Amino acid sequence: MTTDTVGGVWTFSIELCRCLPGVEILLAAMGGRANTTQRDQVRQLPNVQLIDSDYLLEWMQDPWEDVRRAGEWLQALAGRFQPDLIHLNGYVHATLPWNVPVLVTAHSCVPSWWRAVRKTAVPPEWDTYRRKVRVGLLAADLITAPTAAMARDLRQLHDVSGSISVIPNGVSLGMDGTPLHEKQNFYLTAGRLWDEAKNVSALAEIAPDLPWPLVMAGEAGDPNKLSRPNVRLEGQLSPAEMRQHFQQAAVYVHPARYEPFGLAVLEAAQCGCALVLGNIDSLREIWRDAAVYVNPDDHEALRDALLEIAADSGKRSRLASLAMRRARDFSADRMARAYLRIYQEMLSLPQPLLPAL
Repeated sequence: MTTDTVGGVWTFSIELCRCLPGVEILLAAMGGRANTTQRDQVRQLPNVQLIDSDYLLEWMQDPWEDVRRAGEWLQALAGRFQPDLIHLNGYVHATLPWNVPVLVTAHSCVPSWWRAVRKTAVPPEWDTYRRKVRVGLLAADLITAPTAAMARDLRQLHDVSGSISVIPNGVSLGMDGTPLHEKQNFYLTAGRLWDEAKNVSALAEIAPDLPWPLVMAGEAGDPNKLSRPNVRLEGQLSPAEMRQHFQQAAVYVHPARYEPFGLAVLEAAQCGCALVLGNIDSLREIWRDAAVYVNPDDHEALRDALLEIAADSGKRSRLASLAMRRARDFSADRMARAYLRIYQEMLSLPQPLLPAL
């Protein structure tokens, strides 16, 4: 299984590996060396061996020589490990001569990001990326996506006509979130704060008008762009620290312009946060009536929604309960069962071999 160390793909990979104890997994990481916390996570998984690297990812700037070298590295790893199946969390390396079934999970892509965030088609300098991604998708034996919205983007933007299996992501954080009366009065947002898709600049702009502090956790890029009165920048937090924030925050805010799934939103919901989310297809698909939705580009509406949810404890409690209930549909065990069925179908193994997870 390939992964990367810079975003939600890592969390997805670890959650999936954790719930497949009967599957021996070589986890090949790109995008930078794993940090201490990530290495500790892998050490707790006796079925997983991690080999990391500094190879650039295919969506990074001028990556193609690194992508080529990474392909050679992956082939060498496969030659030693002799896998029965390849699970790629990227696109381009699906074209390599694996000689075993290849599954590609589509977490996001540059053209869909560009269309949602910049409101235009991706510019010509991304033509090589688009071509290589499409060829990779066509080479895969099977494609999965975390939402129907992401699957639709693949079909529209990469001309994929074959079947795409939708398997929602899941986390095993637990359903024992802090009781609502123990919540503290602050708003929380988390993730890659520098990513325009997360739209945290809109939150920074309205923060001085809010009655509660706005806590931002994650890599900020240039912190000066987000430094405002009433904003508290926490930086990159460990999973344990992040869980504590989810447990304490009364409201989780994610006014995203683009979010193929949103693992942080799921973690927040499991811990009893009321949700205020960007009004985009993928988030509505996942959360249905368990959140307040706001046009990501309407800062006044975002401010009004956050003012209202702070002032109305009853609404806050109802939304938190709905979010916790909805989050039960997105457990890591359920995700792993779906992937294990697909693995066995790809390997033509009988379904009764499914273990109890």
